Amino acid sequence: MAISVDEIIERLGGIDAAARLAGVGTEAIRKWRQSRAIPAKHWPALLAATGLGFADMPGSPQVSEIDPGHLAPRPAGATAVIVLGDGSVFWGAGIGAHTDGAVGEVCFNTGMAGYQETLTDPSFAGQIITFTFPHIGNTGTNSEDMEAAAPFARGLVIKQDITDPSNWRSAAHLNDWLRARNMPGIAGVDTRALTARIRDGGAPNGIICFPADGQIDTAELVARAAAWPGLVGMDLAREVSCTEEYEWTEGEWVWGTGFGRQESPKFKVVAVDYGAKRNILRCLVKAGCQVIVVPATATAADILKHNPDGVFLSNGPGDPAATADYAVPAIQGVLASGKPIFGICLGHQLLATALGAKTYKMARGHRGANQPVKDLTTGRVEITSQNHGFAVDEKTLPAGVTITHVSLFDGSNEGLALDGKPVFSVQYHPEASPGPSDSHYLFQRFTKLMEG
Repeated sequence: MAISVDEIIERLGGIDAAARLAGVGTEAIRKWRQSRAIPAKHWPALLAATGLGFADMPGSPQVSEIDPGHLAPRPAGATAVIVLGDGSVFWGAGIGAHTDGAVGEVCFNTGMAGYQETLTDPSFAGQIITFTFPHIGNTGTNSEDMEAAAPFARGLVIKQDITDPSNWRSAAHLNDWLRARNMPGIAGVDTRALTARIRDGGAPNGIICFPADGQIDTAELVARAAAWPGLVGMDLAREVSCTEEYEWTEGEWVWGTGFGRQESPKFKVVAVDYGAKRNILRCLVKAGCQVIVVPATATAADILKHNPDGVFLSNGPGDPAATADYAVPAIQGVLASGKPIFGICLGHQLLATALGAKTYKMARGHRGANQPVKDLTTGRVEITSQNHGFAVDEKTLPAGVTITHVSLFDGSNEGLALDGKPVFSVQYHPEASPGPSDSHYLFQRFTKLMEG
């Protein structure tokens, strides 16, 4: 949303300062005030001096609607664009790696911290992340806050240019980190307008274009975004999962000592990797588990050959109905064995599917570290970290399955338990990376089931 010419002049230090910066006379500044607009040729200098985005400039033509014949013209200084399948165009400045078109589902994340963990969460595969918090980059990046070996998100959208790092743990600027991992992004976008678009109309297809040669064809990008099939019916767990089983021994990070190690486990847990975040595995280690990670395509025999005390079903991306083709038979085999099971996020949806329930695509999804959930078994409300665009249709849950958690945002299902069996799951991320630690108790709930 554009701000007033007077406010921009004030930020620049007054009429004289604004004139010097723009290379014009004070009479030109007065004309800006009269017309309530600033010529686009002056925008690059003003953006650099104020930290504002293209959408803040008075008279910005940044966003167009669906008519491809009247797409928003390219503002001076714009090096990148994000285009939605409905024809909406958002211009800005490219960040990270160059791309001729990174396409995905455009979603928004409300977290105020932990952008590196968010970008490396495998659950964001196939998605372009719009950060609603404006200061992205202020803690820099490091090798310890990676939730996977590489980021799986298709790109990112931010309001302001990347903030310079100001944190003792920072090892690299976020822009350098993005380039090294071939992830594109765009800054200077009116993220409030984009977020409102997603909120009101659902998560759209979109494409980020930040070409090395500077050539951008918005009409062609609209067509490419509209033609992308979307996440419904798309199995992405297979793409982000490990390919071979391995043992995970790293524990949680502690200030002053770093990551711990598992030396005397009490339980053996097989974790099925549908896109597991590293901090989930660390939480299992902290809870006293020897953790053996197996691929998403592992069969019941592959899992049970380890004779585990319990089985963990991880988070992950994509449509659970598509992943269910190979995951459900494996889960049903583990259920028949009587082993304790704990599932989260995609693992929760797949467990529900294995029990006979259905899932559905949510209009907006839940993504952020401030999602309120009520534990119906205790009556407690916890603030949770979430990242999902599909949910379990609780009306399809069969008899013998109890609903244990519910979202206080929209009433959607957030947890279940199998009556009389050591089996439960939740829709959210109890490992809290990033996010609050209200839900760490679930790992202890799992170990108590294994003790029994």
